[in-house]
Amino acid sequence: MKIRLDIFEGPLDLLLYLIKKDHLNIYDIPISTVVGQYLQFLELMKFLDINIASEYMVMAATLINIKSKTLLPKEQAPEAPEEDPREELVKKLLEYEKFKEAAQFLKEKEKERLKYVTRSGSDNQEKEVFLEASIFDLISAFKGALKDVPRDIFFEIIKDEFTVEQKIHDLLHLFLVKETVSLDELFSSAKSKLEVVVIFLAILELIRLCEIVAIQKVLFGQISIARRQNVLTCP
Repeated sequence: MKIRLDIFEGPLDLLLYLIKKDHLNIYDIPISTVVGQYLQFLELMKFLDINIASEYMVMAATLINIKSKTLLPKEQAPEAPEEDPREELVKKLLEYEKFKEAAQFLKEKEKERLKYVTRSGSDNQEKEVFLEASIFDLISAFKGALKDVPRDIFFEIIKDEFTVEQKIHDLLHLFLVKETVSLDELFSSAKSKLEVVVIFLAILELIRLCEIVAIQKVLFGQISIARRQNVLTCP
């Protein structure tokens, strides 16, 4: 089953995510580090059978081209300083970041990005505010769950004993008895690393169907999964 990425972010979002997550300087991007991490994410997306838009591949080629230019010996003529090959990318990222911040502000005003989970047993029905985790937060958590798996086993074909359809059913049943569950708990309940893959694919599909939402108390924090209370707020 191929997961479409239409409802998720694009290549510039992934770059901003990598920069912010590792607290990198957007004006002085360590291009070798970013290229490596970007290609790792693409590799995971392909492995998970996520439908990757062509823009991701174009950005990958752009990053590799920039990296190659930074490795070339610099010209010795001081009167003609060379243009930083990262300059155009930085401009695009800064412009896109401003656009995202404006869009985020409007969404917050409409309470579309902020998710509320009611605490049970509270007379005042006090509500906690959560941030919705991005697809890249989820993939990063998934990557961490499989960090000790040998490469040959990692790319092994998933057996029929674990199906995405069955895991979707299991997750929906779980949310009938629990309001939220941590992503770490879901992964640790798996009997094998291959089952972790199927659980993750089931989560992505339920997010796409607006059945569940991935939430964080703080940016880049621990991820929990909750049943979406109002499907009308689904992107």
